Amino acid sequence: MAMVLQANDAREWCYRGEGAVNLVLAYSGEHPDFVGKVLRVQKMPRNGSQRENGHPGLTELECIIWKEFKELVSAPTKEMAEYNFVQHVMCSLLGSKNVDAGIHIPVTREFLEIVDNNVLCQRPSWRVDAAMVNPLCDSVLLISDHSLFPRGALKKDFCISVEIKPKCGFLPFSEFIASENSIKRSVTRFKMHQALKLHQGKISEISAYDPLDLFSGSDDRVHKAIKGLFKTPQNNFRVFLNGSLILGGLGGNADATSCEVGETFENALKCVIQAADGQRTQCFLDLISKTIFSSGLLNKVLEVQKLDNADIEGAIHAYYNVISQPCVVCNKRSAEDQLSERYSSLHSISNDESMKIVRNYLIAATAKDLSMMISFRPREDGSVESPYSMVSLESTNQSFDYKAYFIDLDLKPLERMEYYYKLDQQIVGCYVQMVKSAQQLSHIE
Repeated sequence: MAMVLQANDAREWCYRGEGAVNLVLAYSGEHPDFVGKVLRVQKMPRNGSQRENGHPGLTELECIIWKEFKELVSAPTKEMAEYNFVQHVMCSLLGSKNVDAGIHIPVTREFLEIVDNNVLCQRPSWRVDAAMVNPLCDSVLLISDHSLFPRGALKKDFCISVEIKPKCGFLPFSEFIASENSIKRSVTRFKMHQALKLHQGKISEISAYDPLDLFSGSDDRVHKAIKGLFKTPQNNFRVFLNGSLILGGLGGNADATSCEVGETFENALKCVIQAADGQRTQCFLDLISKTIFSSGLLNKVLEVQKLDNADIEGAIHAYYNVISQPCVVCNKRSAEDQLSERYSSLHSISNDESMKIVRNYLIAATAKDLSMMISFRPREDGSVESPYSMVSLESTNQSFDYKAYFIDLDLKPLERMEYYYKLDQQIVGCYVQMVKSAQQLSHIE
């Protein structure tokens, strides 16, 4: 696509949402190359240094970690490294059918600066405080808007889409988990992180969602998970109608679904779900559950997540091997520690083995943080053959075309390994302390 987005193009791109790394903009104009598309624009920390154009995509150590993937190592910019990671790593693991790598298009600095200013008032304040659009990026990622179906003969049809951030779907089984952190083997990372977020004031209540239910392969448990997500969407559950958000938060957490929000959502479903008042929401949640259960969409995600078989408590030691620095974790533990011998064994493995552990951990981290977008469109009786998969909703006697894509497949930086370790210890420590406090309180009562 021989086109450069310039200053006068910025007004046609509106805020759709954001994560920690990227801002997402939806197209509102009429240019045929952009209709039905969104942009992913990289952000930068407000307290960080701006990255100049032409900066290598990967650091020297990351090039060694990812040496098996030549396209990734040779990427001239961070934007191209991100693209090649999706194209050559995640597509092969999750399947290209459900991954849209998109294409990179060049942009001017003026375009990025105007976009940053235009969306400022729509972004959550804490996101604004943390990061801004990086004005020195020379390209952005253009991908299909997966909350919509492509325009065609059925362009008047309604489309409803759900975006789910599943999180980690298994309990860690690593032999390197310290005894004081053994709670990790029986309580999900998601649940423990909820306790920390509540303590920090980032959420107002604990989520009703359990990732183990969603990944369970059990019809009843998948349905339970979807109900939990609807009850407390936070940043894990969003619903769009014809591309417009009707449930969940744009750029951050959404509060628990109140009766008022629930009623508004129920009314919004009228054009898609043919059920009586008060029953449409339940039917829609049934539709999501049935699609996830019958499609097996999350099976590959779980396989990729389980590439992390050392847990961060093991991977951190391999990381210090890779960067050729003394292990900070080992230095803090006593020689008599029962795990010291196992940790020592990690420091005696080959460099290739260390790199594999770290690489697998980073790939798994992407899979634990991705989002899944599923879009539904009612299929009329006698309609022409559709290229999409179909799911039937018996309660309303309706059939739907659906398409599903995995998004937010960001490449995790090697330098984040120490942060991941510290956050893990903070999450577990907070949860253990919360449990102790609750037990002490119960004894007093």
